[in-house]
Amino acid sequence: MTITQLKYVLAVAEHKNFTLAAEKCFVTQPTLSMQIQKIEEELGIQIFDRTKKPIQLTEIGQKIVNQSKNIVNEADRIQDIVDQQKGFIGGEFRLAIIPTVMPTLLPMFLNNFIKKYPKVKLIIEELNTSEIITRLKNGHLDAAIAVTPLEDEKIKEVVLYFEPFVAYIPSNHQSFSKKEIEVSDLNINEILLLQDGHCFRDGILNLCKNLNSEDKNHFQIESGSFETLIKLADEGLGTTLLPYLHTLDLNEKDQLKLKHFVEPKPAREVSLIYPKNELKIHIIDALRSTIAGVIKGAITFQNVQIISPLQKK
Repeated sequence: MTITQLKYVLAVAEHKNFTLAAEKCFVTQPTLSMQIQKIEEELGIQIFDRTKKPIQLTEIGQKIVNQSKNIVNEADRIQDIVDQQKGFIGGEFRLAIIPTVMPTLLPMFLNNFIKKYPKVKLIIEELNTSEIITRLKNGHLDAAIAVTPLEDEKIKEVVLYFEPFVAYIPSNHQSFSKKEIEVSDLNINEILLLQDGHCFRDGILNLCKNLNSEDKNHFQIESGSFETLIKLADEGLGTTLLPYLHTLDLNEKDQLKLKHFVEPKPAREVSLIYPKNELKIHIIDALRSTIAGVIKGAITFQNVQIISPLQKK
């Protein structure tokens, strides 16, 4: 039994197809099938039920896959130990960032990071939180930047900063004249929301969960873009809430429509997250340090109330 054979097993378990798994492993399908068959013969069991479409794990196969993940991870850790001993910070690093953080945070730190650590090959994806958690647990991501706390015992969270919610209120709204607003000033029925799947949407719903709700709207719209929500608000179709960093890019006219909350300001907690058994801790530390260095000049709020990003029932 070899590490390579175990990687083939994990690939088939993930893709539920021998041909696709072989492509992902850069080998021919007969080679992959033969190596998996060797393991099954050596152990005297069937890892996969090939009679089902798509291919399914047998009961003992699921246990073998779980253990194979541990073995492959620990084998990869050997190179990680050597790299850390040599002080080498390099190699491929797969990072995901949620959509409501990526446009504002990534331009702030990416250039600094790649200049300071030119041997690291960052592969960056924009993914929602649920997809991030799945990929972290499957070993397809090294780390991610997301809103926390996520209450997942397998995920480590390192807080990067606290980002307040800021209300965007057009000039014809009754709260426009207020210097600061309170949560009680909000009307959940008129807040324009991001579409389902965005944790910022769930944060707003959690923030407003104790407000009275009488649905008097003549329309319902959910968008994946803050820019769309701002334009709709400007048309008198409601108000919206924005993350603080997003407000920094607004023009001077739109800045006048921003209303900050009284302290403690409702805010989201943005963190660097990764599996507790993650190998590339030296790169994670380099990322955290780089982001901390650029973010402290832009956002320094402390007296905040953290709003959960998890959808509450």
